[in-house]
Amino acid sequence: MADEDVRQSLLSSTNDSLNLNETKAIQRRKSHHRSKGPSEKESQEQEKVLQPLINVEPTFVGLEFRIKYVLLLLALYLGIGTLWFFLTKNQIYGKKTNGVIDAIYFCVVTMTSVGYGDLVPHSTLAKTLSCIYAFTGVALVGLILSNAADYIAEKQGILLVKSMLKNEKFNTAEVLMDVETNRDKYKFLMTSLLLVVLIISGIGFLILVEGMEFIDAFYCVCSTMTTLGYGDKSFSTQEGRMFAILWILSSTICLGQFFLYLAALYTEKRQRSLVKWVLNRKLTPSDLEAADMDHDEVVSAAEFILYKLKEMGKICQDDVLLLMERFKDLDVDHSGTLTTDDLILS
Repeated sequence: MADEDVRQSLLSSTNDSLNLNETKAIQRRKSHHRSKGPSEKESQEQEKVLQPLINVEPTFVGLEFRIKYVLLLLALYLGIGTLWFFLTKNQIYGKKTNGVIDAIYFCVVTMTSVGYGDLVPHSTLAKTLSCIYAFTGVALVGLILSNAADYIAEKQGILLVKSMLKNEKFNTAEVLMDVETNRDKYKFLMTSLLLVVLIISGIGFLILVEGMEFIDAFYCVCSTMTTLGYGDKSFSTQEGRMFAILWILSSTICLGQFFLYLAALYTEKRQRSLVKWVLNRKLTPSDLEAADMDHDEVVSAAEFILYKLKEMGKICQDDVLLLMERFKDLDVDHSGTLTTDDLILS
């Protein structure tokens, strides 16, 4: 019964607080509305339209900061690697074009784990540097994977919302809600489109510049993007390697993000199906017994919510027990409620 009293007290105090806040907010809006002149109504409506964007911009600024940080790391990484492999170019065997371009190209091929084999370290020093560069490169690619696509998707989402603001038929808040709810879906669609563009551009470049047949170009693109890098087909000209420096990095990252968002969509679909099933299925006496946490033969709203959240996989029994233990620690006077005195004494 003590646990039930705790939950009921918290729910009651929360509802009272919400009702009080709503009442004050309504009074402020009425007072504010009376003080507004006719000339200010237009600006007030504009503020209502633009208000949802205020909450989006800070997120975008944070993403911009992260992507700049990642790009700085990438530039530093490629700069150090280019210097290393340029100085040891005589210790690397294979098809060579320009010293600097080959060094950058070797860095990208190594860090993305493509490894065509058209440039191979031969000396002990070159092999050691390649091993170090390969391990650190894999970590950096993972960092880029977790930030670059998020940045692009968030930016495109905001641009989409801003473009819709020009049409009065769309409600800004609803559009933002839709973008937030279907975030993974939009990221998947955008990544899919970018992946198609990269595949077509790679095939076209290999045919036009490297002089490959279509099937060989397609084969080279697939073996590169999946980082198989068999090596029988690769970029061998100076122009080809200049193109490959950016294309290999972009295509391997894009393919990784494609499968990541595909998995996220599948997981989200299964989660939604589970939630729908949990909400719609009929309760049985055994369900009521399981939901009755304090064994008083009745199920309160708080107990019902906790039971359903556990069914949905949102929380587990251990989470509930930990929170209850934390509540008991804070409830110093064992009254079943939390007060300011409890917080001070704890």
